[in-house]
Amino acid sequence: MSSRFAVRARRAFDGGRVLRGGALVLVEDGRIGSVRAFGPVPDGWELVEVLGATLLPGLIDAHVHLCGDSAVGALDRIASYTEAELDAVIEKGLRAQLAAGVTTVRDLGDRRFATLRWRGTPGLPSIVSAGPPITTPRGHCWNMGGEVSGERQLRAAVAERVERGVDVVKVMASGGVVTEGTDIMACQFTLEELRLIVTQAHAAGLRVTAHAHGLPTVEQAIEAGVDGIEHCSCLVPDGVRMTDELLGRLAASGIVVCPTLGVVGDLEPPQRIRELLERTGLTEENRRRQVARMHQAGVRLISGGDSGIADPKPHGMLPHAIAELARGGVAAADALATATSLAAEACGLGDRKGRIREGYDADLLLATGDPLTDPAALETPPTVILAGTLLLR
Repeated sequence: MSSRFAVRARRAFDGGRVLRGGALVLVEDGRIGSVRAFGPVPDGWELVEVLGATLLPGLIDAHVHLCGDSAVGALDRIASYTEAELDAVIEKGLRAQLAAGVTTVRDLGDRRFATLRWRGTPGLPSIVSAGPPITTPRGHCWNMGGEVSGERQLRAAVAERVERGVDVVKVMASGGVVTEGTDIMACQFTLEELRLIVTQAHAAGLRVTAHAHGLPTVEQAIEAGVDGIEHCSCLVPDGVRMTDELLGRLAASGIVVCPTLGVVGDLEPPQRIRELLERTGLTEENRRRQVARMHQAGVRLISGGDSGIADPKPHGMLPHAIAELARGGVAAADALATATSLAAEACGLGDRKGRIREGYDADLLLATGDPLTDPAALETPPTVILAGTLLLR
């Protein structure tokens, strides 16, 4: 196909709003040349059109782990891979994401900076990379290579990430579900240590996002001035505690929350995880309601799947996460924005991705059906245009 072509659909969402009556988008040399009302195609322009489809920006999965192979024990295997094996896992994950309509991913935890070498690979999604998450000795995801202890090592960890050219700094503020022996309710760092990470990263122009499940770690992350919170489960030993006061602080801070909603399939979780879910009442339905409360309170939400960490969290599950938002009561257009324009802004790409706008990268989808009324329609593989190249049809 020519590097110059037109994309047309009678339904369209530009990343922020519904384009009533549809749109005609002219693509040239990998970028969006112009956005027009639905109508005739100019002479000499080849047309890409799918009957009954909806045009929208390429999706952005704001929480992935490309070193995870989407199977049970995925993160446990990371440290044992050879470089070639790790590259094979990363490529497979990227291709699965692309098939689901994801044209950009934010990797929030790899093994020894492995994803950085995949940035800019033609024909694959763009990557925003954090490298290994900063964690405590034997802390959550310690086997990714980001263990630190004390002020000197914390400063060195941030400095190394700056030197290597990461796009964002990820810190494990709490323990995690998939790392045995860690406490998801407890803070892994002191407030002073977390503030140090934030200060050092911000001085280098990098944002910081914090993995936080327990309520104490969510409160600590807000106090430390992080830019994003992953999961934000607000767990306490006997349940979930998310007060209106906390929601007000989150909204006022401008912190971006990626709740990593949804699981795929009905695989029975391990006993220790099942017991945690039963003790806290953290069902999928309750989690949807909790995140809907965040949205209603004005908290800035983006969508990510925590993709790649296990069977229920495979690469390419982002459409399911978006649909979960809608099932919780978030309007369809608002849910779509969490995986397009809002995600692009949170990833530092808001000036070129996440919207159908003149001059932006031509990352586009023609989704089967109407995700503007039923976001679950995105779970059917779409036609994908990546950087102005028609890939899947």
